[in-house]
Amino acid sequence: MTQSSTSPSNLVLKCATPLTLQPAAVYLSSLTPGSRRTMGKALGAIARLLTNGQCDALTLDWAALKYQHTAALRAVLMERYAPATANRMLCALRRTLKEAQRLGLMSADDYARAADIPNVRGDSPQRGRILKTSEIAALLKVCQNDPTPAGAKDAAVIAILSGSGLRRSELVALELLDFNPETGALIVRKGKGSKSRTVYLPKGAVAAVSDWLKVRGDAQGALICPIRRGGHIELRKMTDQAVMTMLQRRAKQALVAAFSPHDFRRTFISNLLAAGADVITTSRLAGHADPATTQKYDLRGEEAKQQAVQLLHIPYDT
Repeated sequence: MTQSSTSPSNLVLKCATPLTLQPAAVYLSSLTPGSRRTMGKALGAIARLLTNGQCDALTLDWAALKYQHTAALRAVLMERYAPATANRMLCALRRTLKEAQRLGLMSADDYARAADIPNVRGDSPQRGRILKTSEIAALLKVCQNDPTPAGAKDAAVIAILSGSGLRRSELVALELLDFNPETGALIVRKGKGSKSRTVYLPKGAVAAVSDWLKVRGDAQGALICPIRRGGHIELRKMTDQAVMTMLQRRAKQALVAAFSPHDFRRTFISNLLAAGADVITTSRLAGHADPATTQKYDLRGEEAKQQAVQLLHIPYDT
């Protein structure tokens, strides 16, 4: 991107801009912490591509982008990234350009032209993996063998993630009052897109959370709390990064192969579908607005298709 029409120097902010007038900052502030990290990285990569490494997301003049910039960027993204990743980056770009228009930094015509770039077509390889029941059992076992409060807390986290498919951001946002031990219900008040839903934990997960609450106590506050040295429980929310760190530590202790927190979500969805739950119910439990999104999480593979066709009867005499 070194042609004169896309000169990097024309895209560098000439002076510092308040965050309230920086399109990227305004867009990112509307997202959940997890999405903010993901889209922030995407915008940073876009800024570096457009300016040959001169800018980041907060020093690029997003309002200066024209169609020739975004069209050239799309071509580069097609070459360097899988379709799903490229389209996520294009989504971040369009949303940032929209904020530039809303802030009065960009005309409606310039926004319409710059944002008028199609998604990248093609299938991306499936990401992540399904955790085996034996692996989840091993993770829970090492937690149960830990007599400290952290053992009970970590077991509850793993039980909730595997039994409900919650996102990390949804898990750490849970309050004590969101859990009903009698029905196993969890009220997710801060789901993706600020949507609320109710999910239900299986009996084993209810037992794990109930055991944690015996240690935590019944004071109002975050359901899952950080624990300081000496076993002191702090009635505040954990960070989703702390959840990631804990899972990596427990995986090493349990000799479980590497996995991401989101793999619990993939496992939850795949197992529900394998057990016969319909995709609509599964999508509601997962908090997906579109059942097509739920189907992308289905990692059951060829065995599921082989088992499905055996449900059919072909009246051929042998």
